[in-house]
Amino acid sequence: MAKPNIIKLEARERTEFGKGAARRARVAGDIPVVIYSKDLDAPKHVLVDSIEFHGVIRNYGVNAVLDLDIDGESQLSMVKALDQNPLTLNIDHADLLGIHRGEKVEVEVPIVHEGELAPGDALLMQDADTILVLAPVLSIPEEIVVSVEGLDVGAQILASDVPLPEGLELTDDPELLIINIVESEEDPAGDVDADVEGMGEDELPDEPKDEEGEGGE
Repeated sequence: MAKPNIIKLEARERTEFGKGAARRARVAGDIPVVIYSKDLDAPKHVLVDSIEFHGVIRNYGVNAVLDLDIDGESQLSMVKALDQNPLTLNIDHADLLGIHRGEKVEVEVPIVHEGELAPGDALLMQDADTILVLAPVLSIPEEIVVSVEGLDVGAQILASDVPLPEGLELTDDPELLIINIVESEEDPAGDVDADVEGMGEDELPDEPKDEEGEGGE
């Protein structure tokens, strides 16, 4: 399902720069943000409210389309990169990409599967969780669903097999393996126990020797 709305977010131009200024901004509850766009002579530096920005990422993901109100001036944008604190996972800095309505952008979209495999020993392995597509900025799907109904051992779903919503184009490697149906394996621990149980006394593996006392003080 594509996102039908653009998320509005207040922003204001940043007037202080440097690590000290960025640290003070974060303490004050803001996140330093840089907007890159081919329409701008230079990257634009702004501040956004930390709680609001975290809420957008949490609820809409990194493919969210933002309408930044920068001191009364509207700027449509998307997340380009996030810099998160490795301990708190809070977003310390963000890079945004300026975009336009009607423009297409390359994004990673999560892949989810639905349906039941064929009866038997089939086991589903998902090798790729996302797929790269070119999508209209106002029609980026939150996820793409692939059916695995009735698939049996040996079946595979490649990127080229994924059904894309109208308006999307595949930009990933068509041969990228998404879903792989393999044969489930028996518990290897159980096999070892069974092998040992069936061995004769002379065939049992040697127990490790107790070397305590050999060459001791």
